[in-house]
Amino acid sequence: MEDKGQGWLFFAAVVLSIAGIMRIFDAIWAFRYHGTLPAGLEDALFGTSLKTYGWIYLIVAAILILAAVGVMAGSKFSRWIGIIAGGVMAISSIWWMPYYPIWSLTYVAIGVLVVYALVAYGGQEASA
Repeated sequence: MEDKGQGWLFFAAVVLSIAGIMRIFDAIWAFRYHGTLPAGLEDALFGTSLKTYGWIYLIVAAILILAAVGVMAGSKFSRWIGIIAGGVMAISSIWWMPYYPIWSLTYVAIGVLVVYALVAYGGQEASA
């Protein structure tokens, strides 16, 4: 018999791992892009080099993928990383609302579901 909430934890781990994989694709793009810099990058938080963003994306990808593995292993630390990642996902997608309203709402819902899964079921001890 499956433990209560294992499906939710699996869902959260899958979403975290997919988000990590997508950041790897972002990093590859940032490392390989040789065209003109996107408008507004001169005022960007981490400088004007896309290489810097590539490294940041790779670090974030590693954190997300390791958090997904940790969630499946029952790690409390990974659970908190996942909760923070889900919250950031939900909040940051609001900025895209004027441009992509359906996708933005979808991201908000998925982020909220990840947070719910990890808060409601991530703290349960495995029963023998």
